[in-house]
Amino acid sequence: MKLRARKIYKGTFAYLTDVGKVRLTNEDQAKVVANAYGDILLVVCDGLGGHNQGAYASKLAVDLLTESFLAHHKFFLPFQAKAFLLRSIEKINKAIYQEATTNPHYKDMATTIVACLIHTNHLYIANIGDSRCYIFRNGHLYALTDDQSYVNYLVKSGRISKEESKNHPRKNVLTNALGIYPSTSLELKRTPYAGETILLCSDGFYNQVRKEETVAILETDDSVNAKCESFISIANANGGSDNIAVALFEAKL
Repeated sequence: MKLRARKIYKGTFAYLTDVGKVRLTNEDQAKVVANAYGDILLVVCDGLGGHNQGAYASKLAVDLLTESFLAHHKFFLPFQAKAFLLRSIEKINKAIYQEATTNPHYKDMATTIVACLIHTNHLYIANIGDSRCYIFRNGHLYALTDDQSYVNYLVKSGRISKEESKNHPRKNVLTNALGIYPSTSLELKRTPYAGETILLCSDGFYNQVRKEETVAILETDDSVNAKCESFISIANANGGSDNIAVALFEAKL
């Protein structure tokens, strides 16, 4: 049996959030970190439950996940990376749920979470809620996550079209979020990786920025920092109706 060499992808990354043009506070969080072994973790969270609760929930999720990742030992086997995300997010869910049920100040807080762990030749993607992970391959942008929302349920069940979903009055209603229940149910997948660009974002980004606008920015020779700034600028220019979060990784091939 021929074994495939495990490549460690090096590259550049950036992340940025913005309050947008309508909201008074920012409940979105984003972060990208690299560990000592060459693995990369991207995470975006969109807090729910009001400015104090949502902002705290999203920050708690991002901080706990990245701290756990940086403290973790090397992933020697592929399943260990997947198991790390599963265990870590379950612990974070319990922490948010505990705080929300015992501290009246944070009652009913929750957050979305999308995380992408780049480990050698694979991506490990965890998702709860409607923040998204995209891969940019051969000039095309592909979503690697499935929105856990009421409107997406309507689309998948054939009750409404994708076009109708864009202006549906309940498009912000989620069917799942981190911290709502004592235990969590998450989408967790593994997919091959060959050095493509990875973009994570909150709904405040993809609801305001058209796919062709995103692709146009990704195809420029700008730095990852400049691209994230362009993403925020276009989202605000197109209305900025919500908080905006983006996290971007570009491998050096």
